Amino acid sequence: MFKRIPYPIIWLGILGFGILYIPIVLMMIYSFNDSKLVSVWAGFSTKWYLSLLSNDQLLSAVGKSLWVAVWAASLSTFFGVLIALAFTRFGNFGGRLALSVMASAPLVMPEVVTGLSMLLLFIAMETFFGWPAGRGLDTIIIAHATFGMCFAAVVVQARLRQFDLDVEDAARDLGARQPQIFLTITLPMIAPSVIAAWLLAFTLSFDDLVIASFVSGPGSSTLPIVVFSKVRLGVTPEINAIATIMIVMVSLCVIGGSLLMAKRGNK
Repeated sequence: MFKRIPYPIIWLGILGFGILYIPIVLMMIYSFNDSKLVSVWAGFSTKWYLSLLSNDQLLSAVGKSLWVAVWAASLSTFFGVLIALAFTRFGNFGGRLALSVMASAPLVMPEVVTGLSMLLLFIAMETFFGWPAGRGLDTIIIAHATFGMCFAAVVVQARLRQFDLDVEDAARDLGARQPQIFLTITLPMIAPSVIAAWLLAFTLSFDDLVIASFVSGPGSSTLPIVVFSKVRLGVTPEINAIATIMIVMVSLCVIGGSLLMAKRGNK
């Protein structure tokens, strides 16, 4: 028998989720507002979605954000898997404590500190090596991959700690050797955690504002930077429209993933 949840807890839950989701719903509703003023309803209209197609600044920022996020997530996942393997497969190796500190520090370090330190690093590299020549998309990718791989390592490491090593031992007894064992046995079995790590790193990179604002330069503004610069002058219906599109796309991905998992669970 299910226990009844006390009414005070139910109302507190409604209040908490209401504070979170009611502004989002209102933003989505006002993205269809015919008026330029986001606080005054002047009728239903989809013209702001159509105007996005001619807004080169926002479209360019979306493309740059996707490019940066894909590359940063891929690099983060690659190095995150290597870090997770080092922690779970090599025991108490030399330098384990130092690697553990470096891998966990970005998880708790303020983004302002991370962004400033990366900016100083890129300035020093440009002074001594001549690269990178200024700040652009490449510096944003490096900065995002630097802190993203720490999150990816945590996700993959949690799965590797539950991995049955007897499967690899059996493959080794049958004549398989590394890297064949990893590519054909280990990687497919930890693939869900690798995908989850990639998606997490992609999300962290796509919506990052603080670190990207430190390491970006002219012509390399990502979507969060562009949106923030516009919001400071006042929210426009176009911002509401592009935010609504992002919410709908994320919601469809979550619903699709949930339905796929439920379908597999019923088999």
